Amino acid sequence: MRHRIAVVGSGPGGLTFARVLHRHGCPVTVLERDPTPDARPPGGTLDLHEGLGQTALDKAGLLTEFQALSRPEGQAMRVLAPDGTVLRDWRPGPDERANPEIDRGQLRDLLLGPLDVRWGRKVTRVEPGTPEGAVVHFADGRQEAFDLVVGADGAWSRTRAAVSPATPHYTGVTCLESSVDDVDTRHPELARLVGDGSVAVHGMNRGLVAQRNSGGHVKVYAQFRAPLDWHTDLDLTDVEAVRSSLLTLFDGWASPVLDLLAPATAFLHRPLYVLPAAHTWPHVPGVTLLGDAAHLMPPLGVGANLAMLEGAELAEALAGGSDPDEAVRAFEERMWARAGRWAEMTAAGLERLVSPDPAGALALFDEVQPS
Repeated sequence: MRHRIAVVGSGPGGLTFARVLHRHGCPVTVLERDPTPDARPPGGTLDLHEGLGQTALDKAGLLTEFQALSRPEGQAMRVLAPDGTVLRDWRPGPDERANPEIDRGQLRDLLLGPLDVRWGRKVTRVEPGTPEGAVVHFADGRQEAFDLVVGADGAWSRTRAAVSPATPHYTGVTCLESSVDDVDTRHPELARLVGDGSVAVHGMNRGLVAQRNSGGHVKVYAQFRAPLDWHTDLDLTDVEAVRSSLLTLFDGWASPVLDLLAPATAFLHRPLYVLPAAHTWPHVPGVTLLGDAAHLMPPLGVGANLAMLEGAELAEALAGGSDPDEAVRAFEERMWARAGRWAEMTAAGLERLVSPDPAGALALFDEVQPS
């Protein structure tokens, strides 16, 4: 296969697509807006599921390396009441590897491997159907034509407009993310609270979640329902003002729980957006989407897994020698059906996790991870 193929975006889905093509000896161009791999913090940790992300890594020939890097102990999950009462404390068995955790940065480096990524290539739009093929337009004025452009460029995809007018809409749930470094040495009491995996505390229309990453790093997420402009009178760069606002929001919660907010030196505002659960588009020769660009859904542990599996499946279909356009058509039909089901489930899950009735969050935990 010597078709000109480009993937926009070097997230898990785009890199998995490129890595599987590379494994099959097929050339692919990876276009990434960031100037270097380390231009931005890579984000938190991901749990890669059997049958989804782990299957994708197997197709890329990277499952053994993943198993060496991943943290099976990170599957542990503790649920507390706002008063600090432990409601659930689930820990994985010694051979449990259904959803082991891996830091996003480690996964990125694993997938990058031998790939040749064009860093600093910010895509502004993709123009399908030209005599040269699908033309990618860059912010610096350059352009380049390909036989197939795969948009794996996330929630605010610049590729999406070539196939669909859909744009993400706000869920009504927002999130403030902070970090705790060197938790075991500097904050041993928080380390015990979080344990080897995650701790979640759910109240009325709000919650606190903390998740251990590798190297003694913990991510903390304050989630709550609010209008999109809830912070109009709050300077989000003023750490103490944001912390004070959160302590007011979580007033009455136990001190050990609220102590998760104490070490923060910055808060990142992350309102949660989604695409319609049934997002599809008329097939456009030369352009397709995968991952968040195609089916942005609430961040409940599925999005990256789906993106990786989709990237692997599309790459295998293209490497198989069949007509590329027919391979893309068949891929889109499979992706839409599967992603639509997951989008509905995660939307329902978010409604239960951040709801007026905290008992719904606990019931959801019991359904997903029964004791």
